[in-house]
Amino acid sequence: MNPTAANVQGNADLAFPSFSKRAARRMIQRAFVLAGRDRNVRQHTRSARIATLWVLEDWEFDWTVILDRGRVSIERRPVKRPDLTLTWPSAAGFFRLIEAGGDAEAEIKREGDPAAWAKARPLLHAFCASLREVLADPVDENGVSLV
Repeated sequence: MNPTAANVQGNADLAFPSFSKRAARRMIQRAFVLAGRDRNVRQHTRSARIATLWVLEDWEFDWTVILDRGRVSIERRPVKRPDLTLTWPSAAGFFRLIEAGGDAEAEIKREGDPAAWAKARPLLHAFCASLREVLADPVDENGVSLV
């Protein structure tokens, strides 16, 4: 990745991530699209109908991920009553963890229904693997750069 740390809005003191919040949002969305195509995710969420809220606290990022009978959809706006909320305190820590291939659940704070967590867990792992790939090569399916 060639973008400079100057692109990071609101976190100039952090050397990582070295891309803008807009680029981060685009990479996260791309990773969810790829994770939604994962056969394991579709199989484990076949009977699920849950709304989850994913949050990066320090960047005030939140997005809604809806699991609806094997389909994964993403919305930028937070859902009002999520079945499950997954929160990471630091965006820099989140991206470092993903890039290093660490345990996806290491820094996560979970709130909500344990049954929803059981259904969302395969999606979390597929998302982390997909985001790791997107961070290594930040382009969409058409070859357009996400950063």
